[in-house]
Amino acid sequence: MRDNGKVAVGKFGAIKGRGAASYVTGRYEKRVARAEDDGWGSAYDFSDAAGEDGELPPHPATSVTEERARSIISRNDSPDIGFGQSVNPYRGCEHGCVYCFARPSHAYLDLSPGLDFETKLYAKTNAAERLREELAKPSYRCSPIALGINTDAYQPIERQYRVTRSVLEVLAECRHPVSLITKSALIQRDLDLLAPMAEQRLVTVYVSVTTLDNKLSSKLEPRAAAPHTRLKTIRALHEAGVPVGTMVAPVIPMITDKHLEAILEAAYEAGARAAGYVLLRLPHELKEVWREWLQLHYPERAQHVMSLIQQMRGGKDYDSAFGTRMRGEGPFAELLAMRFAKTHRRLGFGRLPPLDGSRFVPPRKPSPQGELF
Repeated sequence: MRDNGKVAVGKFGAIKGRGAASYVTGRYEKRVARAEDDGWGSAYDFSDAAGEDGELPPHPATSVTEERARSIISRNDSPDIGFGQSVNPYRGCEHGCVYCFARPSHAYLDLSPGLDFETKLYAKTNAAERLREELAKPSYRCSPIALGINTDAYQPIERQYRVTRSVLEVLAECRHPVSLITKSALIQRDLDLLAPMAEQRLVTVYVSVTTLDNKLSSKLEPRAAAPHTRLKTIRALHEAGVPVGTMVAPVIPMITDKHLEAILEAAYEAGARAAGYVLLRLPHELKEVWREWLQLHYPERAQHVMSLIQQMRGGKDYDSAFGTRMRGEGPFAELLAMRFAKTHRRLGFGRLPPLDGSRFVPPRKPSPQGELF
């Protein structure tokens, strides 16, 4: 039943406060344990882990490993992504969003993209130090950095570790442009940095809103801020002078797509002045995590949801082709695009102001003699 302390196959049922319901096996694991039911229910018997009272252990706890990153700026040349470089202060994300496209990245660590992704986290505690070194290189060419793209830079553990805060401090000092996307109200803590940066056209923020239904949000993204809190965050950023937009992501057919117009209306009223959307993406092991969630929460419509997803993905659960992976294709995808475009135009959404890289001043390398002035 167990392999290296993980249950390889078997469901706990929906776990309050967690998005995934099991330890889905990562694609790089060398050993995989599979349970076979002998007719007596033993395939899902976890009595070996039960306490003296026969109860199962408490819900999986969050653990954080501090790591020393060797480099911190990641670069990409994907034609459908609007940034060329990014910084991710953390690996894994305690928000537990069941739909998160980054879940499969945990497989590189020989960990499960299921429960491990949201319970076994890594904090890059030297991120600011590494960033300072990389920005100081003579070969560095300034272009906007997207902060917290793979996993949310303002997930709950940021309150303790403050890695994102330390990275922002370096970027502010160097007058380096940065864009952020988050679903956390914790970003308001850093308005003392973001507001002055906004005055110099050095920062833009997108707040992700998936649904306005609190109950649905608690199932899809159990440890993320509630929808109304995200709208308050948009308002706080807007009132502080920080250019802010909203990202309706992901749009999930028959689950969240009906909220598309209402989200855009609420976000605009709160102060968002740009908007985008992304269709649900299911790369690698995420397909299994998602299907499991559907069966637990919406068994009566699971087949229909997957049918619509496949219609937009060329008959597959996912198609990673550039140009269509974000929006899909086919009649349902075209209908979503039309609905978004109509509402976007009606509300008067535009674009956030361009970021200014001309102000960048490389950090000075620390001198062994210290600072004289």
